Amino acid sequence: MASLIQKIARQARTTFKNCGSSPIGENSKVFLENQAKLRNLLHEIRAEDLNIAPRKLDPSPISVPHNPPVTYMHICETGAFSMGVFLLKSGSAIPLHDHPEMNGMLKVLYGKVSISCFDKLDNPPDAASEAQFNPPVLPYQKDALRRSMLRSIGEYTEHSGPCILTPKKDNLHQINAVDGPAAFLDILAPPYDQDDGRDCHYYKVLENGDVKLETGEQKEMWLMEIPQPTDFWCGAEPYPGPQVTL
Repeated sequence: MASLIQKIARQARTTFKNCGSSPIGENSKVFLENQAKLRNLLHEIRAEDLNIAPRKLDPSPISVPHNPPVTYMHICETGAFSMGVFLLKSGSAIPLHDHPEMNGMLKVLYGKVSISCFDKLDNPPDAASEAQFNPPVLPYQKDALRRSMLRSIGEYTEHSGPCILTPKKDNLHQINAVDGPAAFLDILAPPYDQDDGRDCHYYKVLENGDVKLETGEQKEMWLMEIPQPTDFWCGAEPYPGPQVTL
């Protein structure tokens, strides 16, 4: 009998196999049906299904290269999607970053994470020049500014459903470990590929005087693209769970 993670991998392949070429249109209904099946499978997955034991608090300081704040267990990758597990130490975070033209699904395996989700917005002409920032943005930094919508800030545990991102909705997010270590299963479709225009970009939120509240928790905000933060890097460790074959 196939393991749950094998079923998830097969359903991810089915869900995302044509997503790059036809994410909408005639296939949108089929895609949404397959995505719902994948979401239901992800809702069932737990750390023990992958032979992962929840980590305890690690008192040793984060250091390069022996004790990274985040590690990654690679499970599988095809041209359509990649799947693996991110493990976050207590108090650590994956900084605000994007997923260009990618879909994603994130399911917490243990611990608790806070996820801040943003949408990119179009930059109207001279919009950055009219905004007032504190501290002020330097002229050479204007090209790195991006308008965005903070759509939500939510906490997720192993009992929560998956967090979903699409090329247009919730495509930027920051993930913080809350009250201890945490881990989550991560599916990205298609995988990051710098040669195919899907490189990972990092951002920081800027404070400006004309932030306006939208409905609910949504806020229009300015972001600045930045290099990968120096206090974030990701190590690797072996995946101990059931083998996945595709």
